[in-house]
Amino acid sequence: MTLMVWFLKKQWKRFWTEYRLDRRHNRSVRLARARYASQKDLKLNLACGPNPKKGWVNVDLFAEQADLQLDLCHLWPFADQSATYIYSEHFFEHLEYPGSAMRYLKESWRILQPGGRIRLVMPDAEPALIAYGKKDAEFFRRQREKWHPAWCDTWMHQVNYIFRQREEHKGDGPPGEEHQYAYDYETLASILQKAGFVDIVRSKFDPAMDTREGDLYVEGSKPAV
Repeated sequence: MTLMVWFLKKQWKRFWTEYRLDRRHNRSVRLARARYASQKDLKLNLACGPNPKKGWVNVDLFAEQADLQLDLCHLWPFADQSATYIYSEHFFEHLEYPGSAMRYLKESWRILQPGGRIRLVMPDAEPALIAYGKKDAEFFRRQREKWHPAWCDTWMHQVNYIFRQREEHKGDGPPGEEHQYAYDYETLASILQKAGFVDIVRSKFDPAMDTREGDLYVEGSKPAV
């Protein structure tokens, strides 16, 4: 196969994937406008993956069990002040900062009612940096046992995996999905504040809400009128 043929096939595959995902998103936009346009007090589980929540509107571009398959990098098809709670787990770190990440927070602000809550869950980068500085072999041993692939055989490989995690291409998701930005509590709280949220707190693992322990759990509120 010549380099040109390889390049054209790669570009065609990327185009076809994006075309199918765009059609999927547009179908769910129409469905959302028909089903939820007049509803209030929505609870949104964004990028739900294989973990839908009963009684919530579960949104995920790739999950067949989701109520809506939306691309959350676009504007969301929900009315202003139509939601009381927005939740996402292991998604926000996949958004580019500041562009896509701040748009996500802007849309969250728009659709939350006054007093509504947002909860973001993601890997906490701070412990990895502390462990690297201290050469904490036990910390990285636990990471390899739970999450990291076998090729993470040095501490720096593991730090890179936390910051820039790359996954094998599966199903119809985009190739090379990866973490786009790393957060600690200070940074995440700062950008939530910049987006207008108040009462920002570092929360704890909630088994009724979260699926993974040991992450960064941060909540904030839209100011009540």
